[in-house]
Amino acid sequence: MHHLTRLDHGLTVATAEMPHMASVSVGAWVGVGGRHEPAHINGVAHFIEHMLFKGTRRRSAEKISQDVEGIGGYLNAFTSEEHTCFYSKALRDRLDDLVDVLFDMLLNSRFSSPDIRREREVIREEVSMYLDQPQHHVQELFNEIMWPDHPLGRPLTGTFETLEKIGRTQLLGFLRSHYTAPSLVVVAAGAVRHEDVVEAVRRRSRRIPGRPRAKTAPFTGSRTAPAIRLFRKKTEQSQIAIGFRTCSRSDPRRFALRLLNIILGENMSSRLFQIVREDRGLAYSIYSTPSLWEDVGDIVVSAGLDAAKIEPVMHLIMREFERLTVSKISPSELRRSRDYALGQIDLALENTEHHMMWLGEQLIGSGRLISLEEARHQVTRVDAEAIRSAARDFFRPERCALAVVSPIRSDAVLRKALSR
Repeated sequence: MHHLTRLDHGLTVATAEMPHMASVSVGAWVGVGGRHEPAHINGVAHFIEHMLFKGTRRRSAEKISQDVEGIGGYLNAFTSEEHTCFYSKALRDRLDDLVDVLFDMLLNSRFSSPDIRREREVIREEVSMYLDQPQHHVQELFNEIMWPDHPLGRPLTGTFETLEKIGRTQLLGFLRSHYTAPSLVVVAAGAVRHEDVVEAVRRRSRRIPGRPRAKTAPFTGSRTAPAIRLFRKKTEQSQIAIGFRTCSRSDPRRFALRLLNIILGENMSSRLFQIVREDRGLAYSIYSTPSLWEDVGDIVVSAGLDAAKIEPVMHLIMREFERLTVSKISPSELRRSRDYALGQIDLALENTEHHMMWLGEQLIGSGRLISLEEARHQVTRVDAEAIRSAARDFFRPERCALAVVSPIRSDAVLRKALSR
């Protein structure tokens, strides 16, 4: 059972009461991420995520970990394009402990200059690690050309140059501007009572300012042809990322896109996995992923393969894009994709952490809850024509981008494949 309460200063508390569970998962979701950052301090949201683990006026960095792990739980966080999440999980009777640690981090983190200097070096190593991983680097290059001159096209970790410009003043200024009550959603899932969660949050959140949530800059770019980026690197395996701009997370077409992605490349029974890997052995890894944000979205096919196989693999990928725009999928393929989507919805809600994530993503993203019944109904309504219509809307040359990390010397093969 789901409950929702908005406190007087704008903070939202949501719960999923699961009395049969032995655990409770708590997430503090802040509506700020990479696309809220000015270009010169790109990476500041991710930097703040790191700094909130470095110690508070009440707890050292070590004690933050001990106070959660010492009760049999764990604590983690992540930063995305539009939000940051700090989350923890422990046994059902430890709710108050988890809320206390999370709000201590949110309200009392020290941001000491020595900690900032050390963590900047840690993040520099993280940036280096990602640049050394072609499968990650190609995704950043794809974002850069898909969303040019926009925060969505910048790396969440920042760059070596922008990290040097982020100091205590920038960190605290960004924190104070964006970590406000209307930007914060606290979600608890598990063996909890809603009233207990509201009280635990209310006691600790009085000092959070009530300034309005910051708005994001919409993406307004356009082009008339596919964008291509080849990054030459001596690697054993080439990496490609090809995709299209799609729709926002509130667009009705998102449900058709969900099934389209399952058919195209989400799992081992998808078309691309079967055709490229199983039937022809042209790639070890190939999959597709959709991403939806406030005003835009994309769907990306990623593959790791030998450089000599790029041309035939690109041919097969482009052929599947075209097939989806021309031909309706079969009744059996529609049924399998629906059943998979419905099964994934149910599986995602079977433990407390996944349920907390499901609620948090909805509330921080759209400010409303979509019930399990509504989600299932929307998926069930999608038919073959809706999927073909979505493919026709999205799989267009002016919406396409392709990034490749490979030792190949020329992008002629890539341009030839895209010319289809």
